Amino acid sequence: QVQLVESGGGLVQAGGSLRLSCAASGRTFSSYAMGWFRQAPGKEREFVAAIRWSDKNAYYADSVKGRFTISRDNAKSTVYLQMNSLKPEDTAVYYCAAQITPSPFELHNYYDYWGQGTQVTVSS
Repeated sequence: QVQLVESGGGLVQAGGSLRLSCAASGRTFSSYAMGWFRQAPGKEREFVAAIRWSDKNAYYADSVKGRFTISRDNAKSTVYLQMNSLKPEDTAVYYCAAQITPSPFELHNYYDYWGQGTQVTVSS
């Protein structure tokens, strides 16, 4: 079992920044990669970013490239999502997720554990 707890969400004006954190506990050594997804009201959950624990390669949705940065601290078993130049369309509940086996990063049904989510609201 892997437990994930997100934090860092909130209300910010357009153009502002937020940093989300996802603290992992439990059998974290068994996870292969971590991802961030988001879901806005009435929309499907969508991929934001992903990173492997073993290397620094990161993967991003086109909509956030150049604005968001995913990183991880292996010693703390924590993954971060730095979000800059936020736009109202970034408003959503953001979830972190753990993937146990190598699988497509962008597909949410290939993740095995999920956090409870944290709300990000960007005002115009």
